[in-house]
Amino acid sequence: MASTARRDAPEPPDFGILKRLARDQLIYLLEQLPGRKDLFIEPDLMSPLDRIANVSVLKQHEVDKLYRVENRPAPSTSDQLCFLVRPRVRTMRYIADIVNADKMSGRSRKYKIIFSPQKFYACEMVLEEEGVFGDVTCDEWSFYLLPLDEDIISMELPEFFRDYFLEGDHRWINSVARALQLLNSLYGPFSRVYGIGRCAKMSYELWRDLEEESENDGQGRKPEIGNIFLMDRDMDYVTALCSQVVYEGLVDDTFRIKCGSVDFGPEVTSSDKSIKVLLNAQDKIFSQIRNEHFSSVFGFLSQKSRNLQAQYDRRQGMDIKQMKNFVSQELKGLKQEHRLLSLHIGACESIMKKKTKQDFQEMIKVEHALLEGFDIRESTSFIEEHIDRQVSPIESLRLMCLLSITENGLIPKDYRSLKTQYLQSYGPEHLLTFHNLKRIGLLTEQAAGETLTAVESRVSKLVTDRAAGKITDAFNSLAKKSNFRAISKKLSLIPRVDGEYNLKMPPDMAYVFSGAYTPLSCKIVEQVLERRGWQGLEEVVRLLNGNEFAMADGAPEDGAGGDAQRVVVAVFLGGCTFSEIAALRFLGKERGCRFIFLTTAITSSARMMEAMAEAKA
Repeated sequence: MASTARRDAPEPPDFGILKRLARDQLIYLLEQLPGRKDLFIEPDLMSPLDRIANVSVLKQHEVDKLYRVENRPAPSTSDQLCFLVRPRVRTMRYIADIVNADKMSGRSRKYKIIFSPQKFYACEMVLEEEGVFGDVTCDEWSFYLLPLDEDIISMELPEFFRDYFLEGDHRWINSVARALQLLNSLYGPFSRVYGIGRCAKMSYELWRDLEEESENDGQGRKPEIGNIFLMDRDMDYVTALCSQVVYEGLVDDTFRIKCGSVDFGPEVTSSDKSIKVLLNAQDKIFSQIRNEHFSSVFGFLSQKSRNLQAQYDRRQGMDIKQMKNFVSQELKGLKQEHRLLSLHIGACESIMKKKTKQDFQEMIKVEHALLEGFDIRESTSFIEEHIDRQVSPIESLRLMCLLSITENGLIPKDYRSLKTQYLQSYGPEHLLTFHNLKRIGLLTEQAAGETLTAVESRVSKLVTDRAAGKITDAFNSLAKKSNFRAISKKLSLIPRVDGEYNLKMPPDMAYVFSGAYTPLSCKIVEQVLERRGWQGLEEVVRLLNGNEFAMADGAPEDGAGGDAQRVVVAVFLGGCTFSEIAALRFLGKERGCRFIFLTTAITSSARMMEAMAEAKA
């Protein structure tokens, strides 16, 4: 896809050990409750658990039946109940209700709670308040990192974005720090650490504290990872709000990729059944098109189909020995490739149908106009029409947020008008959603005469207040100013291309948005790695509200560990999009380096809007 790389990128480290460690620890915890038992699993842990230890593995360790943690009463008749859950208050109340119901009926059972990835004090308090703390045993499944692919690792914490950036809840920072500690102990030590964002800085500092307290088991071993870059999601909301146009991003937007796999329905499979497909580098078709601009995908699949047919046609004229070799060595692989090819062609057709219905091309034009700062009035009219036609409540919110961030807030008249139209079109229950979007800085209203200097002065005053609530307010105030236009100009995020942008052989990372915009997050990573620090980016850092850091231990660039220096872990706190992954993969090929993506969860504009929504959109 890309132009010739400077040198071959190093192979990624083997992250399979992360799965093995997680599986072994879970088995150990299950065996702490000897004998047959029923396992209750929180719904959002089911997909990660399936990637770590499937049903057959659980059965081998005396798990009899599996249940979802739900609101309805537990149907289990087992004398031993095990709960694999997130540390949530509502789940503790669910467990307490089961225990208390058993007490009322005089039934005696054993109960074990396994928290993932860690236990919180608030959970123990709820169990104590409900009078069941002495009846249950508690353990932690320190499941911090799940490899989704050879270069993608997820913490599978979708609630991180809302909890931290909206609620100001810092409870997951310890999980991030421990994830970094695990990565460092297995594949480090890291030679350079860069980061930007308040959460990134806190996570880094806590990780260093943990390293000092530990015995530094990873020290002295040959490093497999040289550089690590931590970034908060609120440093770049724009990229997450733009429509994805690379194939993997569109598959996610259309079918919702979950834990590295996707369910293709009858509209894709051309049958009455749905098929669950694992999307990773092992899928030879997918691996070649996942980072491609969608306009190039159909041509590739068409050519692949012709090549596959030509391989089948080779059977004509074969003698018996040749046919035997063909059947034993090639036929199975060709059938598998043909099955995957059919699925991806069906997925492309479904994407095309959906995007045509949504006037996708017109929407893309409006997004590009907003990014460049042109035709703002026409773009606002398009959003109003989108709301009035009730095309999609999530898409309408996304466009409003993109308009707000690129324009540093909406003028009061537009803000009130769009808000009123939205509530009238989709219902007044979305009123709290607007409050959330305003708090987090995604959809704000410009205040008359309020300059950036005035905001900074107000924030500075609030920061000096010792009250924790006031400090949170201070940072929320600061986040409300995006300064997107100034940052875009400083970093040249809008490419200037003579003639038509070549999407088949793209010249830069902007291809992930049809050549109209280079992802800000990816540009920052590129610039910092190139400069080996933040020197020369002081103005950009100021516009991004600071909290940048760079640490190095003086490890050599070449010679021993030279390959490790070309492996970069990009850590996205608050979620990473497939557009950013594709862009940094492109950069890696250009520079002969390897990017590894560590994220709290895979995100998208739809997921961000859903996280902010108080009513089901």
